[in-house]
Amino acid sequence: MFNKPFASACIAISLFLIACNSNNSENDANKAVLDTISLSNKNFALAYQDGDKIVATSIDTMKQISFGGATDPAISPDGNKLAYTLSDSVGNRSVWIADLENKSQGKLQVNNNNYYGAVWSADAGKIAINVFNKNSVWKIGVIKADNSGYIMLDSASKINAFSPAWKNDHEIIAHDLENLYTFDLSGKIIGTEPIKALIGTVYNISSSNGFFYTKDGKKIIFNAANGPLIEGTHDEAEAVYLLDVASKKITQISPKGIHVSFLFVTADDRIFYSGAEKPYKQSKIYVADLSGNIKTVVDKGTYPTAALK
Repeated sequence: MFNKPFASACIAISLFLIACNSNNSENDANKAVLDTISLSNKNFALAYQDGDKIVATSIDTMKQISFGGATDPAISPDGNKLAYTLSDSVGNRSVWIADLENKSQGKLQVNNNNYYGAVWSADAGKIAINVFNKNSVWKIGVIKADNSGYIMLDSASKINAFSPAWKNDHEIIAHDLENLYTFDLSGKIIGTEPIKALIGTVYNISSSNGFFYTKDGKKIIFNAANGPLIEGTHDEAEAVYLLDVASKKITQISPKGIHVSFLFVTADDRIFYSGAEKPYKQSKIYVADLSGNIKTVVDKGTYPTAALK
């Protein structure tokens, strides 16, 4: 349900992936191995998917590192670490963290065989992840960046929670296709907003669509389907929208004719998304502000995340 496609581009410094067998033991786990070139003072600002590789780059794309075999790139807000998802031969998924300066890496200690899609808090101290729990329900897990203090939010209920995002350093939002939930870090649901009451009925939401509050808490940025069918498919084109919570006014941020495959919003309100024009075979990465001013960042890539300025 949450598997993602890939896109492709050129690399400056390579990292390599050690293959693993299917025993799924800690010693046999996949591991990204950094090369011997020092990565300090590289000012990494953006991470994205590039074919079967992940790329971390400066915002001007002049400095890059990459490695293959991983998905779900998530650069930390300070630009020093990169989280990513590894999958083994039997379909288990786990999240790993690479330190871009000292070249160390480690697996997040979560007692689960299916967790993925790291999302950093703005202070880079905590990480939210998607977790498939023992009751076959999708939940949100939270763990400290030092790999301690893991908890699963709202662990006992049968409510699904998809696409986590940090509302602030102490609250996380996620949805179940019908409601947008706010969780505190003790795991309690402290707010519930019906999605239809927020954005109306003309937008179609999938489990991979995200919702992001702006820094002032007065607006929500989201992506959703509300357009013509994508040629050759039965799927509607998706776009990025800005919702004014008080007035319920919705403004489209991404241009018409662009199908948006992924959305990420930084804590300083910069809107990054990957999108493709007809014939929808190659995605570019764009950045926009809340006024809708847009710039192309990468000519070929998907699933961007960005550090803070």
